[in-house]
Amino acid sequence: MTTSASVPTEGAISSGGRVTDRLVNANERYAAAFTDPGMDARPVLHVAVVACMDARLDLHAALGLELGDCHTIRNAGGVVTDDVIRSLTISQHKLGTRSIVLIHHTGCGLEAITEDFRTELEMEVGQRPAWAVEAFRDVDQDVRQSMQRVRTSPFLLHTDDVRGFVFDVKTGLLREIDPA
Repeated sequence: MTTSASVPTEGAISSGGRVTDRLVNANERYAAAFTDPGMDARPVLHVAVVACMDARLDLHAALGLELGDCHTIRNAGGVVTDDVIRSLTISQHKLGTRSIVLIHHTGCGLEAITEDFRTELEMEVGQRPAWAVEAFRDVDQDVRQSMQRVRTSPFLLHTDDVRGFVFDVKTGLLREIDPA
């Protein structure tokens, strides 16, 4: 399997946006062969997946999903934040999702930092971020916390099918987390 990791990146960011140019060129090739799949924004499987933004997680491949199957919401850590609740609320109320799958993973970068990151940023740029870092030490416990945030949100219509998992970045396997 060839990945972007095998493509030289030297100077990619500092040379006038070569990475973005590469992405735009790839889109032009994609668009040349593109045909309208004829679907709307409602996911076929009525599921929303919340996961970490980590580049090692190929969610569609790992979960056997196809285009149009799910809504995918990603952020640092796959943490259920106010913005994730906003997206899930729209997904459920306006686009018909009923199930929510939460996916954290082993070796997450949020395990290596603390909330002090906000103070470091304040010292660096002169303004304190309004958002929480949502750092954690125990990935299983953070999945439980995320499940609890979903289940107790007054904005979500469907909280009976909420399941949380940890994706192992070495094996590709999901391990389900007991919410208790």
